[in-house]
Amino acid sequence: MSSAAWFAAYAPLFAVLGAIFGSFLNVCIARWPKDESVVRPRSRCPGCGGAIAWYDNVPVISWLVLRAKCRTCGQPISWQYPLVEAITALIWVSALWLLGPSVVAVRLALVATILLGVAVTDAQSYLIPDGFTVSGLAIALIGALVGAVLGEQLPFVGPWDAVLGACVGAGAITIMGWLGEVALKKEAMGYGDATLMAFVGALVGPVRALLTVFVGAALAAVLFVAIVYPIGWIRARRAGAEFTPPLVPFGVFLAPAAIVTLLFGNALLNWYLSRVFG
Repeated sequence: MSSAAWFAAYAPLFAVLGAIFGSFLNVCIARWPKDESVVRPRSRCPGCGGAIAWYDNVPVISWLVLRAKCRTCGQPISWQYPLVEAITALIWVSALWLLGPSVVAVRLALVATILLGVAVTDAQSYLIPDGFTVSGLAIALIGALVGAVLGEQLPFVGPWDAVLGACVGAGAITIMGWLGEVALKKEAMGYGDATLMAFVGALVGPVRALLTVFVGAALAAVLFVAIVYPIGWIRARRAGAEFTPPLVPFGVFLAPAAIVTLLFGNALLNWYLSRVFG
């Protein structure tokens, strides 16, 4: 079977699985920052409190059929729900396209889904729930063992590098947070960032874990230093108010940086080393 044929055969399945995982991801995003269970109670409308029937909870499709409104009370349903579901479906199809119908493709889709949840919750509430990072770390370590048994590992690392990477990732971000706290005289990094980098380090290993921190910091610097801070300062001056720099939700930048270093980290390192050492 040609690559185009197997992609066409498996893409619908991966898209459906991705949309289902995206629907559950919406529940996690909504409840974990509030320390609520993602199992019970069943999904309810935040307006009227009515339980949402299964046929009104079909990913993306129900939102379109209901015209973004609750069937019972008519309260608008946030566009975030179908967007997260659609992005997650795209993540799963992209993993299939990159790695083919394999266990490693499913591993990539799962961890990218978790990282999407991390980015959304950190952007909304400046929190990275343990539900994402602890489950992600467990998936990363178990995946490393399964990959070693099946011989399907790349772009992930093996079991020993996964353990070492988790330690290096958590340690590096903790040191970075301590240095930031010393410089800014206030907390610069949360506990969630450390557990997130333990999860990421278990995926990419120790060297790419350090690269992830660097890439994440570079992304944050470009967006906040070059765009967010100047715009905020100008608006504050025009309003005659004192400019207070907003907090940086670092998980928003570490999440995409983790995907970049997982897929392209070795190529980036080789490119850099070839330029430095010829």
